[in-house]
Amino acid sequence: MSKLDQLQPSAVWNYFETICQIPRPSKKEEKIIGFLVDFAQLHHLPLKQDAAGNILITKQATTGMEGKKTIVLQSHLDMVCEKNSGTIHNFETDPIKPYIDGEWVTAEGTTLGADCGIGIAAQLAVLSAKNLRHGIIECLFTVDEETGLTGAKALESGFFSGKALINLDSEDEGELFIGCAGGIDTVATLQYESVIAPAGFFPVEILVSGLLGGHSGDDINKNRGNAIKILDRFIWQLMQKYEIYLSEIQGGNLRNAIAREASAVVLIPFARKEEVAIDFNIFRSNIESEMILNEPNIHLVLQSTDFPGFVMDRLSQSRVVNALYACPHGVLTMSTRMPGMVETSTNLASVKIKYGNLIEITTSQRSDLESGKMDAAFMVESLFQLIGATIQHGEGYPGWAPDPSSELLKVTRSSYVNLFKNEPVVRSIHAGLECGLFLEKFPGIDMISFGPTMRGVHSPDERINIKTVDKFWKLLVDVIDNY
Repeated sequence: MSKLDQLQPSAVWNYFETICQIPRPSKKEEKIIGFLVDFAQLHHLPLKQDAAGNILITKQATTGMEGKKTIVLQSHLDMVCEKNSGTIHNFETDPIKPYIDGEWVTAEGTTLGADCGIGIAAQLAVLSAKNLRHGIIECLFTVDEETGLTGAKALESGFFSGKALINLDSEDEGELFIGCAGGIDTVATLQYESVIAPAGFFPVEILVSGLLGGHSGDDINKNRGNAIKILDRFIWQLMQKYEIYLSEIQGGNLRNAIAREASAVVLIPFARKEEVAIDFNIFRSNIESEMILNEPNIHLVLQSTDFPGFVMDRLSQSRVVNALYACPHGVLTMSTRMPGMVETSTNLASVKIKYGNLIEITTSQRSDLESGKMDAAFMVESLFQLIGATIQHGEGYPGWAPDPSSELLKVTRSSYVNLFKNEPVVRSIHAGLECGLFLEKFPGIDMISFGPTMRGVHSPDERINIKTVDKFWKLLVDVIDNY
């Protein structure tokens, strides 16, 4: 393991390593906010905070650059908190442990928080730098991006003055993003009855793990396995052949992450144990064969477990297992306006048994089109209405329509070509960015999004490519200088 202070640009990596020591789960960003307050005081920079917790730190123009337009740099303060099963880590108190792994920086058993920690680090490096040429820079830090964009939604009109904004929350170096999908969550809740577990049955636990998971927008077209779908597929097959009873089912975690792990406790007929074991071995072999290229580390286990006291009533069991099997997951349509891009998708994010005999199934829908987003949400709603579930849609957030004539795009593209001698890719992203909300509150604002290369975002496999951080920094500095 190597230290990050050996990497370049040193200022960015040093700040990133510092940020890794500061817990910052969504809705609990008070420690990183406190750090920013201390940072601004140390560097004698004006800071203001709105009622939602969003922070703005301003740096005045360097001498001779006072006539340049004000530019806003923006990132979000929170991070996705995911860890591998077996990893002991409290995201509210424990630091992230980053380390160098070849050409990448990753973390020990948890998400790295490079999304959007590297953006925060770049902003701090800009604010503290003594040798940059720039007009007025406003650094905007928003809260709670990952679990609802609530910081951006609550941002007060006039909180910043710049008419151009660089969002630092993208994950592919060499690509400039000028649009993003809108999104909405759809949650189905079903109440069931607990009945005493019947005698004459054998309890087994079914586990699905080892999946890549990833971002439910940016990775939705990569044919990655969904642990909930795989688990339910086997339970559904069992239900067709045997009298079984479902006691527990859990899977997934965050609405914007593809489910990596899932588990269930099922009672199977004692006399059919060997047949079920054979069925499972065949199922596991089929799944491993289907996913040999896209999920090489998938791990399926069938094992005995403690006998449960209660199981789900038969009607609810049938409804839940059938609905999860039928629930769409993945790409629904591809874009005809931007060939090769996902237009509309849906993610079966989690299934959880809640207190009071409730099963909660969380899904999220995304689309470049507002009508497509709502169509996908209503499709999922109609499915869960069939089983008598209560449906609730989140507030959702708007997309960001691309503007190919953007002045900021022209400057950024020119900087990229001058620095790296090749053309960047200009595109829209299927993930949700806060830019759509900024556009609502600041009509006419010119925006672009770029960043270094990251992979495995929203999962413990999250990693950031070292050499692309240097390119990201050079591009950011050059755009600031030339805008």
